Amino acid sequence: MSAPNAPTVAPKDEGNRFVRMVKSTLTFILRWTIYIGTLVGASILLSKLGTIHGKDLPEEYFSNGYPTILKLLDSEVFMGFVFFVTIAIVVYVLYLLWQLHEVAVHKAHEMSSAHTQIVFALSLCGLFINKAWWVLAIIIAFTRWDVVSDSISNIIRKGMTPMPTESKSKSEE
Repeated sequence: MSAPNAPTVAPKDEGNRFVRMVKSTLTFILRWTIYIGTLVGASILLSKLGTIHGKDLPEEYFSNGYPTILKLLDSEVFMGFVFFVTIAIVVYVLYLLWQLHEVAVHKAHEMSSAHTQIVFALSLCGLFINKAWWVLAIIIAFTRWDVVSDSISNIIRKGMTPMPTESKSKSEE
């Protein structure tokens, strides 16, 4: 009287979702392992570039031995880490400044503008010659040329149509 229990089969989407989730998790873990390994490896390699203080500091310089912070600052590996982080920050700031400098080119490319090449050339001129060229590149990249051309066409069109004689006589009075 009761229906036989049919075996439930998981849909294929659920199996694929699990595989994708495991794959993305493993990819995340692998990336962070590579990042941390690069950070530690670079810190150790950069620490070999020099020595801290160049000589041992006598304990009599400090009361009760070395404070913890001085032991850390005296560590070549920690100084290699600080050097690596400093270089990374400088490179990142230079990258951001380059992105700011190229904002006109990115905007022209995003709008699929016909002016992309001239904006790129003006942007480079602004970098090497004078900043006024960069400002001109920004103006060209962010201008809505369809609106400008319509406005100029309207001005020309209104200038080409003669004013009625009746309105001319009223304006002269």
